[in-house]
Parts: sequence; C-alpha cells; structure tokens
Amino acid sequence: MRDKKNTNLVAQLFKFNAIGLVNTAIDFALFTLLLIAGLGSFGAQVISYAAGTTNSYIMNKTITFPAQVSAQERRFFFNIRQFMRFAALNLGVLSLSLVLLSVLISVVGLPPLLSKLIVTIVTISVNFVGSRKWVFTERAYLNEKLEA
Repeated sequence: MRDKKNTNLVAQLFKFNAIGLVNTAIDFALFTLLLIAGLGSFGAQVISYAAGTTNSYIMNKTITFPAQVSAQERRFFFNIRQFMRFAALNLGVLSLSLVLLSVLISVVGLPPLLSKLIVTIVTISVNFVGSRKWVFTERAYLNEKLEA
C-alpha cells in the first residue's frame, strides 16, 4: 500500500514538473511574440505569465491531480474558487521567490544563478505541495459546498 502511494506521489511530481516546462515554453514564446508585435516588456510579461499560469491550472487539474477532486468537480472545466486558490498560491510562491532571491543574493552573498537554482527548488516544492494539498483536493471542494 505504501509503495503505491509513493509511486503516485513520484508520478504526480514528474507530471507537475513536465507541465512546468510546457508552461515556461508558453510564457517565453508568447512573451517573444508580444515583443515582436510591439507590446512593451511589462505588458508582455503580464500577459505571457498569465497564459502560462492558466495553462498550468488546466493541465495540472486534468493531468497531474485528476483523482484528487470530486467527480462532480471534474465535470466542470473551470472552477472559479479553485482557480482563485491556484492564483493565490502562485502569487504567494512568486512573493516567496522574490524574497528568497533577494536574501540569497544581497544578504548571504550567493551568485544570482546559484540563488535562482536554490529558489527554484524551494518554490517548485512549495507550489507542488500547495497544489496537491490545497488547490486540487476534494476536501477543498467539499468545504466550498458547505460554505455556500
């Protein structure tokens, strides 16, 4: 029983990271296209990051964590409350990454690329656990039903 649970966790982690690579590709490609189209860097970043995040939500809901949500919730392609949890988690992870990056570079004195690597490992872990335990869970869905 324990081996099956560990195998599932490893499979989810692999899928989560593979989807992360797809999201990064979408983000980078759209950012580049928007720059070529004449949009400024800030606007391009906001739009491309939002596209990557939206793709992440859809793919992780349907591929990485489909068994963790209720059958009723799986019938709906988009759940606004679930997406709000997902967006809040991603904003929190982004904030954490900025703080950690600043501390590692400015206070600890690590080189930026090493700092980025450390921050990436931490934030991927936080994002995965948050997605698995808070965003894509049947319990969260049931709590919403009780609140309604």
